[in-house]
Amino acid sequence: MHVPLLARSMRALTAAALTLAVAAACSKDKRAESSGDVTPGAAAPTPAASSVRVADIDIGRAVSNARVTDKTDDLKPTDTVYASVHTTGSAPNATVMARWTFEDGQVVQESSQSIAPTGDAYTEFHISKPDGLPKGKYKVEVFLDSQSVGSKNFEVK
Repeated sequence: MHVPLLARSMRALTAAALTLAVAAACSKDKRAESSGDVTPGAAAPTPAASSVRVADIDIGRAVSNARVTDKTDDLKPTDTVYASVHTTGSAPNATVMARWTFEDGQVVQESSQSIAPTGDAYTEFHISKPDGLPKGKYKVEVFLDSQSVGSKNFEVK
């Protein structure tokens, strides 16, 4: 009679161990989902609200409503060179920066603008020089919140 009692005890012990293992696994999944310590009944953390991305960059010699209207990558020294940065998405605050460089990487100009888009938006940057831009190859590199998101090459002839 001792053997059946031992067998029942082993089955009970196995069932208890399985129950504990399942409970521990479920608890671990809940902790992973919360991504941090959460007080019961407290609101879950909200993800970052920014979902802005750069859709396109245009270069040209004329602009209207921050959009390039005369697109070209061949410009004259006396032209004002415009860059239009088309963004999509929304954010309560984002920063768009344009860095204009000459052939050897020399920075010609760098400027930034704060935006708070709620859909498609356009941000305009430009460079010019009263006595004319030196002839050569240039590049404008665009940054969104300090991350490089694209560039366009152009030439002043």
